[in-house]
Amino acid sequence: MDIKRVKDYVYWLYFQYLLITCSYVLEPWEQSMFHTITVTVLAMVLYTAYVFIPIHVRLAFEFFSQMFGGQPESAV
Repeated sequence: MDIKRVKDYVYWLYFQYLLITCSYVLEPWEQSMFHTITVTVLAMVLYTAYVFIPIHVRLAFEFFSQMFGGQPESAV
């Protein structure tokens, strides 16, 4: 892919984002606030998923392994 096609594709994705969120009708200062809040919330969701999902997966694995006959870990 050449650079122009990548640039056009990124611009198209951004335009789709503006259409889906209806933020194209906002004033420039409102758009910047909206984008800042959106990026902040997305970053918090990704961080929370990164921190807590592995813990929950491990706990679920331990629960189901004990439920289906796995040996419990000894407390040493």
